[in-house]
Amino acid sequence: MKLFLKLLFGGIFVWMTVMSIRTCLAVSLWDGWADYAANPWALATLWDAYCGFLTFYLWVVYKQLSLGSRILWLLLIMGLGNIATSLFVLIQLFRLRPDESAESILWSRTR
Repeated sequence: MKLFLKLLFGGIFVWMTVMSIRTCLAVSLWDGWADYAANPWALATLWDAYCGFLTFYLWVVYKQLSLGSRILWLLLIMGLGNIATSLFVLIQLFRLRPDESAESILWSRTR
């Protein structure tokens, strides 16, 4: 299970990073913003994504004990989205000892 999760979140991290870089090189983030903002489904999807980021961030707050780390992860998650969320999960998975199950990342707090 740990290997599967590492591959899954590693794939998400790589895919989202490559797609973001590729898109940034093709078109500016601000090009076409008026058309995007005029589309109600685009805005609903954007709000949905950020509500999901905030939901995930509550788990990060539970896991991270220091205020500085919590603030850093808030900025990363809100700025990078699923690139940061997949990175956070990967870090948690790679911190597991060999005898720990994947489920233990859900409840154990950062050491």
